[in-house]
Amino acid sequence: MQDNRVLVTGGAGFIGSNLANHLADDNDVIALDNEYLGTPSNLTDDVEYVNGDVLDDDLPTNVDVVFHLAALSSRQMLEENPRQGARVNIEGFVNVVEQAHDDGCDTVVYASTSSAYGSRTEPSPEDMDLEASTGYDASMLGRERYAEYYSDFYDDLTCAGMRFFSVYQGYGGNEEHKGEYANTVSQFADTIAHGESPVLWGDGSQTRDFTHVNDIVNGLVTAADHELTGVYNLGTGDPYSFNEMVGLINDVLGTDVEPVYEPIPLENYVHDTCADISKIRAATGWEPEISFEEGIRRVCAPYLDDQ
Repeated sequence: MQDNRVLVTGGAGFIGSNLANHLADDNDVIALDNEYLGTPSNLTDDVEYVNGDVLDDDLPTNVDVVFHLAALSSRQMLEENPRQGARVNIEGFVNVVEQAHDDGCDTVVYASTSSAYGSRTEPSPEDMDLEASTGYDASMLGRERYAEYYSDFYDDLTCAGMRFFSVYQGYGGNEEHKGEYANTVSQFADTIAHGESPVLWGDGSQTRDFTHVNDIVNGLVTAADHELTGVYNLGTGDPYSFNEMVGLINDVLGTDVEPVYEPIPLENYVHDTCADISKIRAATGWEPEISFEEGIRRVCAPYLDDQ
């Protein structure tokens, strides 16, 4: 993508800032964020930062492409504030798309979620039956239904939803500010690097399709470049267990820290995730490029540099 004017909502957050910084090399990029989860310090000087909310009436949507990543982005956030979560995740999406379309933007790529697949060890295709087991699932599936409506109703607008799997980067990147909401890879690497035992729920056999943020960024840009419509998985199709993840972290750091196991405290806990990425591969040729072993090395590199 080159020489476009681009809006990234949630643009100072973890994924949004990585995307905005990447695009700013060749495009005019605006990052909109209300700093609920994001921080402007994540952004390079090449990105125009706007402190604003996706529920605002006058958004900077006079752009060529909108990447709508702003959301209350976890089960816990929606359980703590379900009404606000629904407003931000659904009404905020409608507000951004309506203003963008009114301003002549014809390409929207937005964040959805893979959590609605539930717990599966087999790869999850986009056309399988979904469940809204949490308020977060319900709000993001609502976003998908509105996107389907917009794609059908406006002939000049494409809306592509990206169902992210378990996205990580590490505290050496733009994820540290997320704290308890950061990916378990990043949290566990930091814990082990400081000589403390990470807490694993259950027996540590649960699996996640851990996907490096660089691959997510490339997937988002690819979706916009191809003007995709519909929903697409962004993952690796190669899940690892938490026990395997802790072992890899110890191997890279040269440590031997044992985890602590505690009972799973949640109902409807998703034990396993795995992406079927054949749809986006067929549509665009996109493939993840960073193996989990390489990703772990990148997450752990800052701690090795400090030794």
